[in-house]
Amino acid sequence: MRALVGIAGLVALLSAPAQAKSDNPRPDAVYTSNLMTKWGKEVTPENVWRSYPRPQMERARWQNLNGLWDYAITPKADAQPAKMEGQILVPFPVEAKLSRVARKLMPDERLWYRRSFTIPADWRGQHIRLNFGAVDYQATILVNGAVVGSHRGGYDTFGFDITDYLKPGRNRLIVEVTDPNSKGNQPRGKQMLDPSGIWYTAVSGIWQTVWLEPVPAQHIADIRMTPDIDRGVLDVDVATNGGTDGTLAVRLTASDKGKVIARAVVRANRHTALAIPHAHLWSPEDPHLYSLKAELVRVTSPFADAKDPQRAAYEVRFSKTEADDYADAPIIGQPIDTVNSYFAMRKISIGPGKLHAQPVMLLNNKPYFENGTLDQGWWPDGLYTPPSEEAMKSDIVFLKQAGFNMLRKHIKIEPARYYYDADRLGMLIWQDIPSAGSASEDQFVTGTSKSQAVFSSDDMDEIQNETAHMIGDLGNFPSIVLWVINNEGWGQYNSAMLAQYVKGMDPSRLIDADTGWLDVAPGVSDVYDIHTYEEVPKTPDFHGRRAIVLGEYGGVGFPIPGHLWREKSTWSYQVAKTPQDYLTRYRRKMAEVVRQAKDDGLSASVYTQTTDVEGEVNGLLTYDRAVAKIPAEEFAKVAAPLH
Repeated sequence: MRALVGIAGLVALLSAPAQAKSDNPRPDAVYTSNLMTKWGKEVTPENVWRSYPRPQMERARWQNLNGLWDYAITPKADAQPAKMEGQILVPFPVEAKLSRVARKLMPDERLWYRRSFTIPADWRGQHIRLNFGAVDYQATILVNGAVVGSHRGGYDTFGFDITDYLKPGRNRLIVEVTDPNSKGNQPRGKQMLDPSGIWYTAVSGIWQTVWLEPVPAQHIADIRMTPDIDRGVLDVDVATNGGTDGTLAVRLTASDKGKVIARAVVRANRHTALAIPHAHLWSPEDPHLYSLKAELVRVTSPFADAKDPQRAAYEVRFSKTEADDYADAPIIGQPIDTVNSYFAMRKISIGPGKLHAQPVMLLNNKPYFENGTLDQGWWPDGLYTPPSEEAMKSDIVFLKQAGFNMLRKHIKIEPARYYYDADRLGMLIWQDIPSAGSASEDQFVTGTSKSQAVFSSDDMDEIQNETAHMIGDLGNFPSIVLWVINNEGWGQYNSAMLAQYVKGMDPSRLIDADTGWLDVAPGVSDVYDIHTYEEVPKTPDFHGRRAIVLGEYGGVGFPIPGHLWREKSTWSYQVAKTPQDYLTRYRRKMAEVVRQAKDDGLSASVYTQTTDVEGEVNGLLTYDRAVAKIPAEEFAKVAAPLH
C-alpha cells in the first residue's frame, strides 16, 4: 500500500522513528501503547474466543482449549525448558498486549506453550482430533512427550489425530514455535520486526482458536461447495479421511429456513450436484444463506437372505466405482459422522457494461459496482487476533453503515468466523494472498521494475503450498469474490503462473494477478488494477479484455488525539486539519473522481482504509475503533450515488 506517495507522506514515512521504547524494562519488550478497544477491556481467560471456530463444517461436540497456557522463550537450539516463564492468553500472539506477554520472538528463538487437558468420558471409543486455527509460523506438536506432527505456514488451519498418544486422565500438550518473521521469505504480509510507517508489529505463535473434537475412525474430512446459478445447482464434493470399501455414502440435505429443498445420497469421495431451482440469490443487499447437512452413512442391501441372488447383484453394484448414485436402492444406516454447513447461490464474473467495449464486474450476471475499503485487520490490543468476534464483526457493520459493499482484506487472512459474519451481513471480499519475501530489497520490485523477483525452488514451494492451503480453507465462503495474488511487487515472482495456479484451484472466482505496480499477467488476470494516492486520483486506462479497478486510492489522514498509537508520530498520504476538511477531501475523491470513473467503465474502487493502524492515520475509524472521523451516515451520503 505504498504506491504513489505524496511529498508530505513520503517525508513522514522516511522520518518515522524506529521501534519506540516501552515502559517495560525487558530488552525484548514490544511497544504496545496505551490503546485498548472496548472489547479488549472485557477479555478474560474464561470468555476468550468461545465460538465454534469452523462454521463451514461444524460438529456438535468439541472442547475449546483457549485460555491461559504456560509459556517460555528460549534460544532455538536449547532443549525443552524444565520450568516455564509465566502464562500466556491463547489465542493472542505473544507480541500482543492481550496475550499478557508482549515480547518479541526473534528468528533465533523458540516459543514454548504448555497446558493439560482431559478427554470427556462420553468421547470414549472415538478418535480425537487436535485442531489449530493458525500458528505463525513453524509449529511442532507433542502430546505426553511424543511428537504427533508439525506444520509450516502462518495462515492456514491444521490438525492431527492424537488418539494413539492419549492416556487416561490428564494429558500434557506442548507446542513449539519458531518464526523467521521479516528475516525469512515465507508469506508474512505486513509484519516487521522493526515496524514503522506502513509496516506493523510482527506476530508469532498461536493466534487463532485451538480445539479438540471427537470423530469416528472414518469421518468427513472436507466439504467443497461451488454454486452455479446458470445451471441452477450447487456442486458438492465431500471427502473422507481415507479410502472406503464402497459401502460408505454421503447423505446431503439442503434447507431454506428449515424447509428441505434438495436431497442426495452419493458414494463417499464422489462428486454430486444438488438442484436448487428458482434460487434465492445472495448479494450484499440480500445476503440469503441456505443450510446444508452432510452425513456419512453406511449402505446395505435391502435383502435379508444372504443367498438371495438379487442381494449379490446389489453388493456388486454398490461396491464398484461406477455406482456413484445411491439414492434409489440401498438401505441407509444411522449417520456415522454429521457436519453442518451452509452455502449461498451467487455468481461473480466479467461481462459487458454500459460501455460495451469496456468489460465490467458482474454480480449474478448484472453489472455491480464494488465500493470498498482497504482493510488491514490489525488491533491495538490483539494485533493479528481481534479481541472478540463481536469486535471483528463491528468493522463490517460500520462499513455497511458507511455505504460500502466490499472490502479488500489486505495481505492477511482472518479467522473463519470473520468470513461467516461477512456472509451473513452481506459484504463482498477481495482476499489478498499474504505477501512473501524477506525485508531485503531484492525480494521487492518497484513500479518502474522491468522484471519480477527471483525465489529459490524451496521458497516457491513453500509459498505455493501455503497459497493452496489458504484457498482450500476459504473456498466455501460466498462473500469472497476475488483473489488478489500480488500486492505492489512485494515478493512478486512468476505472476502469470501463480494466477493460473489459483484459477485452476478456483475457477469460480475472479483473479487480480497484480494489484498496483508491475502488471505482467494480462492474459490471466481478470482485472487491470492501479493504485493512486494523489490529491485527485488517477483512473485506469481502457482495457478491452479486463475490468478496470482502483485497487487503492484515498489515504486522507486525520489524527484524533487520545486515540493514537504514538501521539507525536503519525503519517498519512494527505493530512486533513478539521473534520470538515476531511469530509471535503473524501467527497472530492469519491464523488468527483470515482463516480465519474464509474460512468466511464470503472468496476470497483478500494479506499485506503478502514481504520488507523499503529502510526498510520489513514483510517475512517481510529485504531481503537472508538471514533469515526466523520459519522457513518455522512460517508454513506457520499457513496449513495455510486449505487
